[in-house]
This record gives sequence, C-alpha cells and structure tokens, in this order.
Amino acid sequence: MPELHPQPEADHTAPAPVGHRTVGTVTVDNPKIAARDVNVFYGEKHAIKHVDIDIGINEVIAFIGPSGCGKSTFLRCLNRMNDTIDGCRVEGAITLDGQDIYDRELDVVQLRARVGMVFQKPNPFPKSIYDNVAYGPRIHGMASSRSELDDLVQWSLEKAGLWNEVKDRLQQPGTGLSGGQQQRLCIARAIAVSPEVILMDEPCSALDPIATAKIEELIDELRENYSIVIVTHSMQQAARVSQRTAYFHLGDLIEVGETEQIFTNPVHKLTEGYITGRFG
Repeated sequence: MPELHPQPEADHTAPAPVGHRTVGTVTVDNPKIAARDVNVFYGEKHAIKHVDIDIGINEVIAFIGPSGCGKSTFLRCLNRMNDTIDGCRVEGAITLDGQDIYDRELDVVQLRARVGMVFQKPNPFPKSIYDNVAYGPRIHGMASSRSELDDLVQWSLEKAGLWNEVKDRLQQPGTGLSGGQQQRLCIARAIAVSPEVILMDEPCSALDPIATAKIEELIDELRENYSIVIVTHSMQQAARVSQRTAYFHLGDLIEVGETEQIFTNPVHKLTEGYITGRFG
C-alpha cells in the first residue's frame, strides 16, 4: 500500500478547501474498480467533487460521513444507478477491470449483474422466495434446466445464510419473511447472477442488532468471493466489517485508509472531527 502523505490540516468545522486533495491510500494494486476525477451534479448542485478512489479485489471498503455528504450518491455511480435520476450528470472515469462503465456501448443490464446492489430497505419482489432468487438467472439465461436453476437458488440462499431457514417454504412470499431474512434474501438475489462487486447502501439501518450481526457475518464470508462497498452511518459497523474506510464530507472524499488507521490515527482534521464526534 502507498504510504500516507499528510496534507495541510484544516479546521475540523470548516468545509474541505476548494481543490481538496484526498489523503491516504487512494490507490491499490490491481483494483477491481478505479474512479478518477468523478463529479456528480444534480442540476446546478455539485454533489460529488473530483473523487479518486480504487476498490480492491476481495476487500470490504466502507464509506462513512455525515448525512448528505455524498457517500450514497457516489456508491450509485459504481453501477450507474444515478442514470435513473432526472437531472443527474456524472463526469470523470470509472472502470471495472479496466473497462469504462460509462461507455455508450456498454450494456447497463450486464453491468448491474456484475455490480449488484443491496438497498437500505429490504425490497424483495412480490414473488415467492424461490422466484426472488431465480429471477435474475432466468433473465440472463444462466440455467439450462429446472434442476440447474434449483441448484443455483439453493447455492445462493446457502451463501446468504438463509437456506436452512427457508428450504421448506420456498413457494411462500418473500415479503412474509422477517426484516433481516428479507435483507438476506435480497443478498441471495444479488449474488444469484454471479456478480463481481456488491454495493450495500446502509444494509442494516432498518434491522435489529441480531439481524445486523448476521448480515455482518455474511459480509465477512462474502469477501472471499466478491469486492464489497458498504455505505454505513455506523462507525462501529465500518470498524467491524471493512479493511479500508473512506470518509466523505460535503461531496469531497477527504481521506481513505486502512480501517484501523482511520479510526485510531486519522490524518485529516475533518476525519478526526467526525470520528471523535465533534460534528456529523
């Protein structure tokens, strides 16, 4: 990893300076996703400002920061979910395995299969548990027979830590599950199409502590096969599940570093102010 390069310190109550340069380990060797000079505008509002960051293979990276700081907006850039928002404009370069994901020739449906997303509120389809998981593989033609599809559904539910809880009621509605089970069903649905990256936008904010612990255990297991980006308001959660943490503030990416370093020895005063609870 590149060494940290301390920058001039800023007053922790102030916005990041114009032309702010992110401090910390922005780049990694052989990144899965690389973002360079990414800017996001909602009409005239400049929501994300000149963000550079790499996301490594088989790592969990957490995005933290105050409400409205841009972390979810930036997350949605990584699988072009911002395309669905009127008046939203994304500038800069984001690559997945070196390929520009904003290339006009790119199939966005295929991109979102490779870069799956789990939302803040569990959103199972109004279908059976089985059909929730089978939906993506059917669309993408991933199973040539019912038995193959059955195996894929079982594998996905096992990976999501849900199989033993639902194997006897696969034809029951996914909406009938508890909140934590619904979120794990949504994770099973995301991984059923064999993604390479999983984006998680506050995946535990609507869950109780027991369900949250199960999701966090699952994130740790999934890291063996996927790159995971998690937006979280919980600094304790970021500390538990991630290897690197990125701190956003008013649309600027202030600091990126190994999670332990960010929480114990942040370089930038803005990061320190947030971590110590002086604002945010």
